[in-house]
Amino acid sequence: MDYDYYMGLALEQAQKAFDQGEFPVGCVIVQNEKVIASSARKGTVQDNFFFSEIDHAEIRALKYLERNNMEVFPEKSALFCTMEPCLMCFGAIILSGIKKIVYAYEDPMGGGTKCNLKKLPPLYQNCQMEIISGVLRQKSLDFFYNFFNKENNLYWKNSYLEKYTLDQKKEKVPK
Repeated sequence: MDYDYYMGLALEQAQKAFDQGEFPVGCVIVQNEKVIASSARKGTVQDNFFFSEIDHAEIRALKYLERNNMEVFPEKSALFCTMEPCLMCFGAIILSGIKKIVYAYEDPMGGGTKCNLKKLPPLYQNCQMEIISGVLRQKSLDFFYNFFNKENNLYWKNSYLEKYTLDQKKEKVPK
């Protein structure tokens, strides 16, 4: 499987989110070398003083699979996303039966993939999940860096994630 190619498609979804002022997370779900679902993050453009913490790219892609009557073999599928899935998304991916997660940029503030599943109830303990990180990390980091540098951005403003991301880019700048 060409991880860079599919992550490139997830980055296209992230670009769509970014262009709409949203947090630049994109996701594609691949089965047998074919994209069967894709989505971008919604709900981070502040309307009515409320950010949606449900419309994550991964959740939206999984919902797409539910709405479309296609034959899905989760154990033969892989989910590609531009940022490490949060705990909510990680749980939903596990419950969906997808066995492989590939992500670009780590989420040091809310990433869920480092959870010790063996300490959780049996439903999660027996999950055989393959997690691959860092695929096209720099390209994804660029989106988050640009997002956090937007003057009108309020989403995760002054958060640990924002500081971490801005510091990541500073480390790359030659002195």
